[in-house]
Amino acid sequence: MAGYIEDRWMKKDAGGKRSIRTDRYGQGKRYKVTGIPGVRSRSFPDKQKKAAEDWLATAQADSIKGEFVDPRDGNILMREYIDTHWWPARTGDPATLETVGRRVRNQILPYLGGLPLRQIKVDTLRKWLKDLEGVISPGTAVVVWGYLNNILDCAVDDERIRKNPCRAKTIKAPTKPEGKARAWSRDRVKAVQEALPEQYRILVDIGAGAGLRQGEALGLDANEDINEDSELIHVRRQVRSVGGKLVFSLPKGGKTRTVPMPSHLAKRIRQYKAAHPPKAVTLPWKDPRPAQTKLEEKERAPRTHRLLVTNSNGSAVRANMWNEYYWKRALAAAGVIPEGVKLKRKDGRGFRTVYGASPEYGFHSLRHTFASVQLDARENVVSVSKWLGHADPAITLRVYAHFMPEADGRGRQAMDAWFASDSSSSARSPSAPQDHDRDAGEPDSLPVEASPEAPEGEAAMASDLQEDAA
Repeated sequence: MAGYIEDRWMKKDAGGKRSIRTDRYGQGKRYKVTGIPGVRSRSFPDKQKKAAEDWLATAQADSIKGEFVDPRDGNILMREYIDTHWWPARTGDPATLETVGRRVRNQILPYLGGLPLRQIKVDTLRKWLKDLEGVISPGTAVVVWGYLNNILDCAVDDERIRKNPCRAKTIKAPTKPEGKARAWSRDRVKAVQEALPEQYRILVDIGAGAGLRQGEALGLDANEDINEDSELIHVRRQVRSVGGKLVFSLPKGGKTRTVPMPSHLAKRIRQYKAAHPPKAVTLPWKDPRPAQTKLEEKERAPRTHRLLVTNSNGSAVRANMWNEYYWKRALAAAGVIPEGVKLKRKDGRGFRTVYGASPEYGFHSLRHTFASVQLDARENVVSVSKWLGHADPAITLRVYAHFMPEADGRGRQAMDAWFASDSSSSARSPSAPQDHDRDAGEPDSLPVEASPEAPEGEAAMASDLQEDAA
């Protein structure tokens, strides 16, 4: 078997009968394990020949199986591994990468960044999870855990560590408590809308009347996307922030869709356009960074759209600023959240009003309200899923099933009808044969008329309560 241990302090004499000192006697490490194909040599100090022998045996066996991982490669710090190996290989949507980078910098590197990969063990992760409690929400903890799991999976694939401690059976990965989407009453929607500046009230109509996400409502082209003749809204883009700069991009999931436009909403949009003529806005497509190739130059080329809603300067609305300065003020004025606190500005020039975090009352509540109204009216769940832009109707069922009226009642009524039909049949014919004696053409039970409002595909459902947490 390939591989051997070299004693760099002692050697045999010319006759091979006795050991004599080498020129390196007493200098550096004594034993050198070498000669194993694909494995770097490794040295051990004096009096550690047994450790050298054990390492030689392990390295030889793992090398033959193709499973050798040099523990010295795990000495790289987590921070260095992320910066030089993991992060440069990340690809995908720029805004998503921005979020990933922020989470890694804020929740992983401050705790684990200074540790060598090989020192990150199961007990290390247990302490890290404990430290995160109370710092971030359970939902965010789930996301951050996923990032760390991926980092350590890559370290295993890169042969930096032998196994990923995130996958240990004794560690409990964070979970997000189950929650339910909450719809708003008509009075609350109206109160919040009236507390907004007049130029932004149409956004409430669009959110509650068509179920658009906030960025999609801000990206509507007044001419191209709103078809008054067919009473349809074409959701083709959104406005979002990437690296602090606004861009146009496809809606979430890269999917466009068409949503029916109620007559009331169509009327409100006509009135709004008359009072606030659409403005032409030009933004980069998807990524604001300078293009490095011809393909990137083509893909990121700026596009111009006549946006239905713009700010007072005629520019695209920046969602996070709008939420803080207009939406939360309207929520407070309507009594939905507490009033803000006035804090002195850092530059000393006056005060600013700061509101507490209130993600459960974000613009997305209008989307929940749209879904609630549609399902309460017994609209087909497949259609509602398509209008919302969900990847699968199962997601819609998972998030909004509690909005569907009388679901349990319809089931009980169907069973009552089934038993009533069977009883009436037995009463008419006391000597009626048992099921297994019936003629082959006779059904096992009398048919029950299917309810056209019943939801389709009530199978395993995937949760999507985080689908627009922004």
